[in-house]
Amino acid sequence: MNARSLLTISAIALTTIGIASAKSYSFTLTGPTKVGQTELKSGEYDVKVQGSQAVFTSDLNGKSFTVPVKIEQSDKKFESTSVIITKNGVDSIQEIDLGGSATKLEFGQ
Repeated sequence: MNARSLLTISAIALTTIGIASAKSYSFTLTGPTKVGQTELKSGEYDVKVQGSQAVFTSDLNGKSFTVPVKIEQSDKKFESTSVIITKNGVDSIQEIDLGGSATKLEFGQ
């Protein structure tokens, strides 16, 4: 095996490890809610972070929606995943605190 093959195999292995370790967090919406410019219907969703994007996946039909996100670190760990919604005529997700971590996701409107 030459050095180039070894480097390629190592790169693929590291990529696979990164994908496998991407954790998702579950939450439920009780009504239609906007996140960024995307409207999510009521139901259960999983969210995971990929770079500067949050990927929402519907548990009902498996459809995914990608939304830009600002990732912040809190001073404390969140016990559970919490979704902070504002109501200005339309419900909009402002923030998601990720349970078991000190990470919060902020969404601009």
